[in-house]
Amino acid sequence: MSLFSSLFGGSENQNERTSNVHWIPLTDLGQLNEIITLSSEKPVLIFKHSTTCGISKMALKQFESQFDLNDKVTSYFLDLLAYRSISNEVATRFNITHQSPQLLLIVDGNCVYDASHGAIDVEDLRAQLNLR
Repeated sequence: MSLFSSLFGGSENQNERTSNVHWIPLTDLGQLNEIITLSSEKPVLIFKHSTTCGISKMALKQFESQFDLNDKVTSYFLDLLAYRSISNEVATRFNITHQSPQLLLIVDGNCVYDASHGAIDVEDLRAQLNLR
């Protein structure tokens, strides 16, 4: 595999990629209410991803390869191109500026941390969760 392909991915199907994250697809607006409720018991992540953006794909691959927090958080994956209305509602409900890629940490119904592009980092997330 070439360096370019290893960074930005080849022609692999997104469903074929391997991940350390136990993603829950975010495909319905009603799930936002579930996320808010769940976040009072356990922190919730939302990863907003553009499936046509090489930078987004690179950030996702890097995040997934380092992720080891499945027992600490519940993780949702949002394909923002397929579910743009949900992406817009995420920005509204959690009072954040839309970015792509973007990682949000929801605790007690509020976005307490968000990072985008190269700032998406598992170690920073660990710090937010007080897990260093």
